[in-house]
Amino acid sequence: MALETGNPAPDFTLPGAGGEDIRLQDLKGHKIVLYFYPKDDTSGCTLEAQGFNALLDAFAAADTRVIGVSPDPVKSHDRFRAKYGLTFSIASDETKTMLEAYGVWVEKSMYGRKYMGVERTTMLLDREGRISRIWPKVKVPGHADAVLQAARDLG
Repeated sequence: MALETGNPAPDFTLPGAGGEDIRLQDLKGHKIVLYFYPKDDTSGCTLEAQGFNALLDAFAAADTRVIGVSPDPVKSHDRFRAKYGLTFSIASDETKTMLEAYGVWVEKSMYGRKYMGVERTTMLLDREGRISRIWPKVKVPGHADAVLQAARDLG
């Protein structure tokens, strides 16, 4: 079943960059941006991460936490954060369990070759952990600004 707005976000606990454990339960009471991306240190993923990172103060002012999620291992996330000065949480889902629960681990096709991967998607959760908004098949330019505006509008 695909997730829709209004659905409760599936619970998760994932290892994060910097040795932290990232638990949905610990984040309730705040608005949460979960942005799912394919791979650390690739052009689109780097631009997306930099976009969110540049707006972190504004997200904090809107009582919104930003969490990136990809299937890359924690060590890769640590390098990615250090290389680009990223200061938000990045969760590692090497088992793809959480990615599957959120419906973003999908069959993709490139040059006629089919493979499994992350569909670049962002979800905004309200303070109770319900999905308030979903951006499927994200186009990176301007995306972080649009998510910030939605977080502000959520109140």
